[in-house]
Amino acid sequence: MINLLKNILKTTTTTDQKTDSKNLELLCGLMIEAAYTDGNIDETELNKIKESLVNTFNEDLNEVNDVLDQAINNKDNSKSLHSYTSFINKNFTNEKKLYLIQTLWEIVLSDGKLDDFESNLIRRLAGLLYISDVDSGNARKRALNKK
Repeated sequence: MINLLKNILKTTTTTDQKTDSKNLELLCGLMIEAAYTDGNIDETELNKIKESLVNTFNEDLNEVNDVLDQAINNKDNSKSLHSYTSFINKNFTNEKKLYLIQTLWEIVLSDGKLDDFESNLIRRLAGLLYISDVDSGNARKRALNKK
C-alpha cells in the first residue's frame, strides 16, 4: 500500500529536478502553514512533516531538512493559499490531493490538539482543491486512525 501511495505521489518524471524541487518547496510550505496555524510548531508536528515527506512523498531527507528549515524561517512570509492550491490543482491528481489533505490532517492532529484555525484551514484548502467535505472528513478519519 505504501509503495502504491509513493508511486501516486511521485511527480511524473523523476529527472525533472525543477518540478521536484518546486513540489518539495510547495509541500513544505503548505505543511508548515498547517502546523503553524495555531501559532506554534512543535517537534511532533515537525517530525510528522519530515516523516511524510520522506516516507510517503519519497523525498530525500537532506533536501527535506534544508527546504523545511527555509520554510520555517519564511513562515511569516507565507504564500497565499491560492498560490499553493493553484500549483497543486495543475500538477496533482485527485488521489494526490486527497492524500495531501490526509497528511495535513495527520500533521495538525499530531500534537494531540486540534485548533479551530487548523480545521478551518484544512476545510478551506479542501474546497480550493475541489475535494468534497465528505472526502475531507474521510481523510480526517484515516488520519485519526493512524495515531
